[in-house]
Amino acid sequence: MPGNRRGGLFIYQTASLVHHLNCQDELRKLLRNRERELLLENKIQFAWRCFFRDVRCLITGGREVTSVSFRWLTVCGLVMVLAMSLLPLPGQAQNVTFKIPPVKIPLKIKEQSVTITASATVSMHSKDQETSIFKLELTADLSELQQNLTALLASQLDKEDACGERIAIEHADLTPIPPASLAVVRLHYERWACAKVLGKEKAKKLIGGNAVIEMKLTPAIEENNTELRLVPEVGKIEADGSLGELLRSGSLGDAIRDKVRTSILSAMEKGTNLSATLPPAIQGHATIQNAEFKDGGSGRLIVVLRGEGQITREQIQALSKQVKERMPAK
Repeated sequence: MPGNRRGGLFIYQTASLVHHLNCQDELRKLLRNRERELLLENKIQFAWRCFFRDVRCLITGGREVTSVSFRWLTVCGLVMVLAMSLLPLPGQAQNVTFKIPPVKIPLKIKEQSVTITASATVSMHSKDQETSIFKLELTADLSELQQNLTALLASQLDKEDACGERIAIEHADLTPIPPASLAVVRLHYERWACAKVLGKEKAKKLIGGNAVIEMKLTPAIEENNTELRLVPEVGKIEADGSLGELLRSGSLGDAIRDKVRTSILSAMEKGTNLSATLPPAIQGHATIQNAEFKDGGSGRLIVVLRGEGQITREQIQALSKQVKERMPAK
């Protein structure tokens, strides 16, 4: 039964007994039930039992009493019990959930500002009187990264070597396929060689064409439980002529896929940095257990990290204050 309903029932029962002060047996039964309830609910120390014992002694004097003074003692005892029953039980404050307000984390992609918005939920569960175990869920919105993925990959992959490789990223998409994501990259590739003919250097194109590369990216956690990684899985490759073979079996395909993976991962790591999102009271106390991509609606990509940790009562109080300070002014 929830605490407020249970407290209301107790008050009602007590008021009824005050009205019928001769019901001493019912009064003692009610006190014993309330004592047992408090002890079972919160595993409270021996002091609670002592308190109720003293209240019963105050009321009855250890024997059956029918004098007028008993009526006043009964009222005093009931007032004391009522006051104690309305106080919060030790440890209940530790079973609480904190919602960390969204934090905007800026990134620079080709001189363009991109923002990843991250927020978190921290749920506390009492371990003992001094410490609590918490569950963490951090969510980062990667929609602006999706919108600027072409520019991000172009900054990492575009190449213009007169006597070597020329790469141009034409378009890139990143879509959720929970718990993973699918990256699709369209590019133009050429390879040139240079040679001197009659004292003049001439360039010759050896291979060239357009290609579409697909790769599945699944988020995972490193063994230290603090760092994010992306596990790549080679997908479909569409390419002109011999370029297709070069991308499927040569080092070129591996190099491009690795650049795509590391570029996306680098942006994600900045957006899911715990120190950028969590208040100072809880930083350094959380370990990440798992991660997954989700569809935030209309193809919007979000990444969710889940973890846990342990903090003290004092740190919970500091966390509560820091969360309130981050709340927008009303």
